[in-house]
Amino acid sequence: MFSSGCELCPRRCGKRPGFCGAGTLPRLFRWGPHFGEEPPIAGEKGSGCIFFSRCTMKCLYCQNSPWSWKGEGKDVSVEELSSIMRTLALEDKVENWNFVSPTPYLPFIRESYASLKKEGITLPTVWNSSGYERVETLQEYSELCDTALFDLRYSREETAVKASAAPGYVEMSRAAVKWAWENAGLIVRILVLPGHAEEAVENLKWLAKEVSNEVPVSIMSQYTPAYAALKTPPFDRSVTKEEYESVADAASDLGFECGWVQGYESSSPDLALLGENMTPGHGAVGQV
Repeated sequence: MFSSGCELCPRRCGKRPGFCGAGTLPRLFRWGPHFGEEPPIAGEKGSGCIFFSRCTMKCLYCQNSPWSWKGEGKDVSVEELSSIMRTLALEDKVENWNFVSPTPYLPFIRESYASLKKEGITLPTVWNSSGYERVETLQEYSELCDTALFDLRYSREETAVKASAAPGYVEMSRAAVKWAWENAGLIVRILVLPGHAEEAVENLKWLAKEVSNEVPVSIMSQYTPAYAALKTPPFDRSVTKEEYESVADAASDLGFECGWVQGYESSSPDLALLGENMTPGHGAVGQV
């Protein structure tokens, strides 16, 4: 089941801990019903989000830096992870299991998922990530990806390296999106970044031409400067209305009709919902 020679993400480090810092047990920061995901994911009862610590990318603007960068959280056994998933399903009665940044821990998640399935406990699965994935890994763990909730964050290699230390991101994320469109449900998130709105437009053009403009897209204005971005222009500011509208207009011009476009007012989010302000453990997210 478990191999210390991890090659799950595009970095293919071949060891644990590798670049992301993930160890030999899954580390969780928070879990609970999430009511702020896209409507098909959140449903009425909330999406059963499990936020895994560590990340295969190092986004300088990361809002989840306490656990994504710094590794805060709790190491759990496969049995404990199964118990958390069981609680989400039977007590919280969530719509799905939503694995947030799951890639370093896929073997453990699979074992927990399989054990619950033997008990007759099943839910749809959501693979929620930056899109920095290997298609080979997606294929191997496809039962954990009924729906892919993937970002298309960058269209240019130099930006991916500068902003997220993610070499090969453009090629890998686009291949992951194509795989998900052909093999699973798919929602593509387009987070508009300050000073890089043109890359969001370029990704929309690629998506329309190389995949389909029938892909559900979530155009997001909620970027908020955080962590190292606070000292790194242009990431140290919010997205301007002009930048955001250029992306929203492009989505319309390219014929994307399925999805969601946040209002520009969403660029001033509830700070209590930012990852860096969340508390660890079990609890709902975004519940009114």
